[in-house]
Amino acid sequence: MTNILQYDLPELTELLVSWGEPRFRVKQVWDWLYEKRVTQFDDMTNLPQNLRDHLNEEMTIGSLEQVVEQSSEDGTTKRLYKLDDGQLIESVLMPYDDHRRTACISSQAGCAMGCVFCATGQMGFARNLTSTEIFEQAYRFAQLLAEDGERLSNVVLMGMGEPFHNYDAVMEAIHRLINDLGIGARHITVSTVGLVPQIRRFADEGLQVSLAISLHKATDAERTPLMPINKRWNIMELMDACHEYVAKTNRRVTFEWAAIAGENDTPEEAQKLGRLLQGLNCHVNIIPLNPTGGYAGRPADPEAINNFIDILEQYSVSATVRVRRGIDIDAGCGQLKSKVIAPGDIA
Repeated sequence: MTNILQYDLPELTELLVSWGEPRFRVKQVWDWLYEKRVTQFDDMTNLPQNLRDHLNEEMTIGSLEQVVEQSSEDGTTKRLYKLDDGQLIESVLMPYDDHRRTACISSQAGCAMGCVFCATGQMGFARNLTSTEIFEQAYRFAQLLAEDGERLSNVVLMGMGEPFHNYDAVMEAIHRLINDLGIGARHITVSTVGLVPQIRRFADEGLQVSLAISLHKATDAERTPLMPINKRWNIMELMDACHEYVAKTNRRVTFEWAAIAGENDTPEEAQKLGRLLQGLNCHVNIIPLNPTGGYAGRPADPEAINNFIDILEQYSVSATVRVRRGIDIDAGCGQLKSKVIAPGDIA
Protein backbone atom coordinates (compact mmCIF):
# COMPACT_ATOMS: atom_id res chain seq x y z
CA MET A 1 0.00 0.00 0.00
CA THR A 2 1.24 3.46 -0.92
CA ASN A 3 0.78 6.57 1.20
CA ILE A 4 -1.13 9.05 -0.98
CA LEU A 5 0.33 11.94 1.03
CA GLN A 6 3.71 11.36 -0.58
CA TYR A 7 2.37 12.64 -3.93
CA ASP A 8 2.45 16.29 -4.92
CA LEU A 9 -0.27 17.57 -7.24
CA PRO A 10 1.55 16.81 -10.55
CA GLU A 11 2.43 13.30 -9.34
CA LEU A 12 -1.15 12.63 -8.21
CA THR A 13 -2.39 13.88 -11.58
CA GLU A 14 -0.06 11.51 -13.41
CA LEU A 15 -1.18 8.61 -11.24
CA LEU A 16 -4.93 9.09 -11.61
CA VAL A 17 -4.66 9.75 -15.35
CA SER A 18 -2.71 6.48 -15.66
CA TRP A 19 -5.70 4.83 -13.98
CA GLY A 20 -7.91 6.20 -16.76
CA GLU A 21 -9.51 8.89 -14.58
CA PRO A 22 -10.40 12.33 -16.00
CA ARG A 23 -8.27 15.22 -14.77
CA PHE A 24 -11.09 16.87 -12.84
CA ARG A 25 -11.05 13.89 -10.47
CA VAL A 26 -7.59 14.94 -9.33
CA LYS A 27 -8.87 18.23 -7.97
CA GLN A 28 -11.73 16.44 -6.23
CA VAL A 29 -9.35 14.03 -4.49
CA TRP A 30 -6.95 16.86 -3.64
CA ASP A 31 -9.73 18.94 -2.08
CA TRP A 32 -10.89 16.01 0.03
CA LEU A 33 -7.35 15.50 1.29
CA TYR A 34 -6.21 19.07 1.91
CA GLU A 35 -9.36 21.16 2.29
CA LYS A 36 -11.78 18.78 3.97
CA ARG A 37 -8.99 16.59 5.41
CA VAL A 38 -10.91 13.34 5.43
CA THR A 39 -9.46 10.27 7.10
CA GLN A 40 -10.71 7.63 4.65
CA PHE A 41 -11.39 7.37 0.93
CA ASP A 42 -15.00 6.27 1.48
CA ASP A 43 -15.72 9.79 2.78
CA MET A 44 -14.94 11.23 -0.68
CA THR A 45 -18.60 11.13 -1.55
CA ASN A 46 -18.50 12.86 -4.95
CA LEU A 47 -16.13 10.22 -6.34
CA PRO A 48 -17.56 7.19 -8.18
CA GLN A 49 -17.54 3.99 -6.15
CA ASN A 50 -15.08 2.27 -8.47
CA LEU A 51 -12.50 5.03 -7.91
CA ARG A 52 -12.98 4.88 -4.15
CA ASP A 53 -12.53 1.10 -4.32
CA HIS A 54 -9.38 1.52 -6.40
CA LEU A 55 -7.96 4.02 -3.92
CA ASN A 56 -8.74 1.69 -1.02
CA GLU A 57 -6.98 -1.16 -2.79
CA GLU A 58 -3.82 0.78 -3.66
CA MET A 59 -3.50 3.63 -1.18
CA THR A 60 -3.61 4.76 2.42
CA ILE A 61 -4.16 8.27 3.76
CA GLY A 62 -1.00 8.43 5.83
CA SER A 63 1.47 5.83 7.04
CA LEU A 64 2.04 6.77 10.69
CA GLU A 65 0.65 4.15 13.07
CA GLN A 66 -0.64 5.77 16.24
CA VAL A 67 0.58 3.80 19.26
CA VAL A 68 -0.48 6.03 22.16
CA GLU A 69 -2.45 9.23 22.56
CA GLN A 70 -2.46 11.26 25.77
CA SER A 71 -4.64 14.24 26.63
CA SER A 72 -3.69 16.92 29.14
CA GLU A 73 -5.93 18.87 31.48
CA ASP A 74 -4.98 22.00 29.50
CA GLY A 75 -6.19 20.47 26.22
CA THR A 76 -2.78 19.43 24.91
CA THR A 77 -2.75 16.21 22.88
CA LYS A 78 0.39 14.09 22.57
CA ARG A 79 0.78 11.20 20.16
CA LEU A 80 3.37 8.49 19.79
CA TYR A 81 3.63 7.12 16.25
CA LYS A 82 5.31 4.00 14.90
CA LEU A 83 7.01 4.36 11.53
CA ASP A 84 7.14 1.67 8.84
CA ASP A 85 10.48 0.37 10.16
CA GLY A 86 9.35 0.30 13.80
CA GLN A 87 10.98 3.55 14.91
CA LEU A 88 8.92 5.77 17.21
CA ILE A 89 8.37 9.53 17.05
CA GLU A 90 6.26 12.01 19.00
CA SER A 91 4.02 14.93 18.03
CA VAL A 92 2.11 17.38 20.21
CA LEU A 93 -0.94 19.58 19.53
CA MET A 94 -1.22 22.61 21.82
CA PRO A 95 -4.34 24.80 22.03
CA TYR A 96 -4.03 28.37 23.30
CA ASP A 97 -6.57 30.83 24.66
CA ASP A 98 -6.01 33.17 21.70
CA HIS A 99 -7.36 30.41 19.41
CA ARG A 100 -3.96 29.34 18.10
CA ARG A 101 -3.69 25.64 17.43
CA THR A 102 -0.01 24.71 17.31
CA ALA A 103 1.51 21.41 16.22
CA CYS A 104 4.98 20.56 17.53
CA ILE A 105 6.45 17.96 15.17
CA SER A 106 9.56 15.80 14.93
CA SER A 107 12.19 15.77 12.19
CA GLN A 108 14.20 12.71 13.27
CA ALA A 109 13.77 9.47 15.16
CA GLY A 110 16.03 10.26 18.10
CA CYS A 111 18.71 12.94 17.93
CA ALA A 112 22.49 13.01 17.50
CA MET A 113 23.06 16.33 19.26
CA GLY A 114 23.31 14.89 22.79
CA CYS A 115 21.97 17.84 24.80
CA VAL A 116 22.12 16.50 28.34
CA PHE A 117 18.78 17.92 29.59
CA CYS A 118 16.73 16.64 26.61
CA ALA A 119 14.95 13.28 26.73
CA THR A 120 15.44 12.80 22.97
CA GLY A 121 19.13 13.67 23.20
CA GLN A 122 19.53 11.06 25.93
CA MET A 123 18.23 8.28 23.66
CA GLY A 124 20.59 8.80 20.72
CA PHE A 125 20.01 8.95 16.97
CA ALA A 126 18.18 6.37 14.85
CA ARG A 127 17.46 7.99 11.48
CA ASN A 128 16.19 11.02 9.61
CA LEU A 129 12.51 11.25 8.80
CA THR A 130 11.34 11.62 5.22
CA SER A 131 9.66 14.87 4.23
CA THR A 132 6.32 13.01 4.10
CA GLU A 133 6.78 11.63 7.63
CA ILE A 134 7.50 15.16 8.87
CA PHE A 135 4.55 16.68 6.99
CA GLU A 136 2.10 13.94 7.99
CA GLN A 137 2.45 14.72 11.70
CA ALA A 138 0.99 18.18 11.11
CA TYR A 139 -1.52 16.80 8.63
CA ARG A 140 -2.87 14.32 11.18
CA PHE A 141 -3.51 17.11 13.69
CA ALA A 142 -5.16 19.14 10.93
CA GLN A 143 -7.50 16.19 10.39
CA LEU A 144 -8.24 16.02 14.11
CA LEU A 145 -9.06 19.73 14.27
CA ALA A 146 -11.20 19.57 11.13
CA GLU A 147 -13.56 17.18 12.94
CA ASP A 148 -14.45 20.10 15.26
CA GLY A 149 -14.53 22.71 12.52
CA GLU A 150 -11.11 24.12 13.51
CA ARG A 151 -7.90 24.64 11.56
CA LEU A 152 -4.27 24.14 12.42
CA SER A 153 -2.75 27.62 12.69
CA ASN A 154 0.92 27.12 13.66
CA VAL A 155 3.64 24.52 13.28
CA VAL A 156 6.91 24.38 15.22
CA LEU A 157 9.70 21.96 14.37
CA MET A 158 10.74 21.55 17.99
CA GLY A 159 9.93 17.89 18.51
CA MET A 160 12.33 14.99 18.37
CA GLY A 161 15.51 15.59 16.39
CA GLU A 162 17.58 18.48 15.07
CA PRO A 163 15.75 19.90 12.02
CA PHE A 164 18.90 21.31 10.40
CA HIS A 165 20.56 17.88 10.68
CA ASN A 166 17.86 16.76 8.21
CA TYR A 167 17.85 20.00 6.25
CA ASP A 168 16.58 19.00 2.79
CA ALA A 169 13.66 16.90 4.04
CA VAL A 170 12.68 19.60 6.54
CA MET A 171 12.68 22.30 3.86
CA GLU A 172 10.57 20.13 1.56
CA ALA A 173 8.12 19.50 4.39
CA ILE A 174 7.95 23.24 5.16
CA HIS A 175 7.05 24.03 1.56
CA ARG A 176 4.28 21.44 1.79
CA LEU A 177 3.00 22.91 5.05
CA ILE A 178 2.73 26.26 3.30
CA ASN A 179 1.46 25.16 -0.11
CA ASP A 180 -0.65 22.07 0.65
CA LEU A 181 -1.81 22.58 4.23
CA GLY A 182 -2.16 26.37 4.01
CA ILE A 183 -0.04 27.27 7.05
CA GLY A 184 1.35 30.79 6.72
CA ALA A 185 5.15 30.89 6.58
CA ARG A 186 5.27 33.35 9.49
CA HIS A 187 3.37 30.79 11.56
CA ILE A 188 6.08 28.12 11.11
CA THR A 189 9.17 28.00 13.34
CA VAL A 190 12.31 25.91 12.98
CA SER A 191 14.37 25.33 16.11
CA THR A 192 18.07 24.44 15.96
CA VAL A 193 20.79 23.88 18.54
CA GLY A 194 23.11 25.96 16.36
CA LEU A 195 24.28 24.28 13.16
CA VAL A 196 26.01 27.35 11.77
CA PRO A 197 26.32 26.42 8.05
CA GLN A 198 22.63 25.51 7.92
CA ILE A 199 21.64 28.78 9.64
CA ARG A 200 23.51 30.65 6.91
CA ARG A 201 21.86 28.50 4.24
CA PHE A 202 18.45 29.07 5.82
CA ALA A 203 19.02 32.83 5.61
CA ASP A 204 19.23 32.48 1.82
CA GLU A 205 16.00 30.50 1.41
CA GLY A 206 13.85 33.61 0.98
CA LEU A 207 11.16 32.32 3.34
CA GLN A 208 9.36 34.17 6.13
CA VAL A 209 9.68 31.10 8.38
CA SER A 210 10.86 31.92 11.91
CA LEU A 211 14.19 30.77 13.34
CA ALA A 212 14.69 29.74 16.97
CA ILE A 213 18.06 28.94 18.53
CA SER A 214 18.43 26.71 21.59
CA LEU A 215 21.03 28.63 23.58
CA HIS A 216 20.62 28.00 27.33
CA LYS A 217 24.08 29.29 28.31
CA ALA A 218 25.92 32.47 27.34
CA THR A 219 29.57 31.34 27.50
CA ASP A 220 31.41 28.49 25.80
CA ALA A 221 32.74 27.12 29.09
CA GLU A 222 29.20 26.70 30.40
CA ARG A 223 27.35 25.82 27.19
CA THR A 224 29.62 23.03 25.95
CA PRO A 225 28.91 20.62 28.85
CA LEU A 226 25.16 21.06 28.27
CA MET A 227 25.23 21.11 24.47
CA PRO A 228 28.11 19.23 22.78
CA ILE A 229 27.42 20.98 19.45
CA ASN A 230 29.16 24.00 20.99
CA LYS A 231 32.49 22.19 20.51
CA ARG A 232 31.92 22.30 16.75
CA TRP A 233 30.52 25.84 16.48
CA ASN A 234 31.14 28.06 19.45
CA ILE A 235 28.94 30.91 20.63
CA MET A 236 30.77 33.62 18.68
CA GLU A 237 30.42 31.62 15.44
CA LEU A 238 26.77 31.11 16.27
CA MET A 239 26.24 34.81 16.95
CA ASP A 240 27.94 35.73 13.67
CA ALA A 241 25.51 33.46 11.81
CA CYS A 242 22.56 34.99 13.68
CA HIS A 243 23.64 38.53 12.80
CA GLU A 244 23.94 37.44 9.16
CA TYR A 245 20.48 35.89 9.29
CA VAL A 246 18.93 39.09 10.67
CA ALA A 247 20.75 41.25 8.11
CA LYS A 248 19.62 39.10 5.17
CA THR A 249 16.04 38.42 6.23
CA ASN A 250 15.18 41.49 8.32
CA ARG A 251 13.58 39.06 10.78
CA ARG A 252 14.41 38.70 14.45
CA VAL A 253 15.85 35.53 15.96
CA THR A 254 14.30 33.83 18.95
CA PHE A 255 16.65 32.34 21.55
CA GLU A 256 15.27 29.51 23.67
CA TRP A 257 16.44 29.42 27.25
CA ALA A 258 15.50 26.37 29.35
CA ALA A 259 15.48 27.93 32.81
CA ILE A 260 17.24 25.55 35.22
CA ALA A 261 17.21 26.37 38.93
CA GLY A 262 20.62 27.52 40.13
CA GLU A 263 22.21 26.84 36.74
CA ASN A 264 21.16 29.58 34.33
CA ASP A 265 18.47 31.56 36.14
CA THR A 266 20.74 33.79 38.22
CA PRO A 267 21.31 37.56 37.87
CA GLU A 268 24.88 36.85 36.76
CA GLU A 269 23.64 34.60 33.95
CA ALA A 270 21.12 37.24 32.87
CA GLN A 271 23.89 39.83 32.67
CA LYS A 272 26.07 37.52 30.55
CA LEU A 273 23.16 36.86 28.22
CA GLY A 274 22.25 40.54 28.02
CA ARG A 275 25.79 41.48 27.03
CA LEU A 276 25.87 38.69 24.42
CA LEU A 277 22.60 39.66 22.72
CA GLN A 278 22.69 43.43 23.13
CA GLY A 279 22.16 45.15 19.77
CA LEU A 280 20.84 42.05 17.97
CA ASN A 281 17.23 42.00 16.73
CA CYS A 282 16.13 39.10 18.89
CA HIS A 283 13.79 37.80 21.57
CA VAL A 284 14.45 35.37 24.43
CA ASN A 285 11.86 32.68 25.02
CA ILE A 286 12.31 31.44 28.58
CA ILE A 287 11.06 27.90 29.17
CA PRO A 288 11.04 26.49 32.72
CA LEU A 289 12.91 23.19 32.42
CA ASN A 290 10.83 20.12 31.62
CA PRO A 291 12.40 17.57 34.03
CA THR A 292 13.56 14.26 32.54
CA GLY A 293 14.71 11.06 34.20
CA GLY A 294 18.21 11.40 32.75
CA TYR A 295 18.93 14.89 34.08
CA ALA A 296 18.85 16.07 37.69
CA GLY A 297 18.12 19.74 37.02
CA ARG A 298 14.94 21.42 38.29
CA PRO A 299 12.84 24.16 36.69
CA ALA A 300 13.58 27.70 37.81
CA ASP A 301 11.01 29.34 40.06
CA PRO A 302 8.86 32.26 38.80
CA GLU A 303 10.56 34.89 40.98
CA ALA A 304 14.00 34.05 39.57
CA ILE A 305 12.63 34.13 36.02
CA ASN A 306 10.95 37.51 36.52
CA ASN A 307 14.20 38.94 37.87
CA PHE A 308 16.05 37.42 34.90
CA ILE A 309 13.67 39.18 32.49
CA ASP A 310 14.07 42.50 34.30
CA ILE A 311 17.86 42.33 33.95
CA LEU A 312 17.63 41.51 30.23
CA GLU A 313 15.47 44.60 29.77
CA GLN A 314 18.37 46.70 31.05
CA TYR A 315 20.26 45.53 27.94
CA SER A 316 17.25 46.23 25.66
CA VAL A 317 16.76 42.49 25.16
CA SER A 318 13.09 41.46 25.21
CA ALA A 319 12.07 38.21 26.91
CA THR A 320 8.90 36.36 27.82
CA VAL A 321 8.08 33.10 29.56
CA ARG A 322 6.65 30.40 27.33
CA VAL A 323 3.33 29.02 28.53
CA ARG A 324 4.03 25.45 29.62
CA ARG A 325 1.68 22.97 28.02
CA GLY A 326 1.04 19.31 28.73
CA ILE A 327 3.20 19.05 31.87
CA ASP A 328 0.88 16.40 33.32
CA ILE A 329 1.41 14.16 30.27
CA ASP A 330 5.20 14.62 29.93
CA ALA A 331 4.80 16.64 26.75
CA GLY A 332 8.52 17.42 26.43
CA CYS A 333 9.88 15.75 23.28
CA GLY A 334 11.08 12.21 23.85
CA GLN A 335 9.46 11.74 27.24
CA LEU A 336 6.54 9.60 26.09
CA LYS A 337 8.74 7.31 23.99
CA SER A 338 11.09 6.89 26.95
CA LYS A 339 8.19 5.77 29.13
CA VAL A 340 6.52 3.48 26.59
CA ILE A 341 9.61 1.69 25.26
CA ALA A 342 12.56 0.61 27.36
CA PRO A 343 16.03 1.29 25.93
CA GLY A 344 17.06 -1.36 23.40
CA ASP A 345 13.51 -2.34 22.43
CA ILE A 346 13.52 -0.36 19.18
CA ALA A 347 15.16 -1.90 16.16
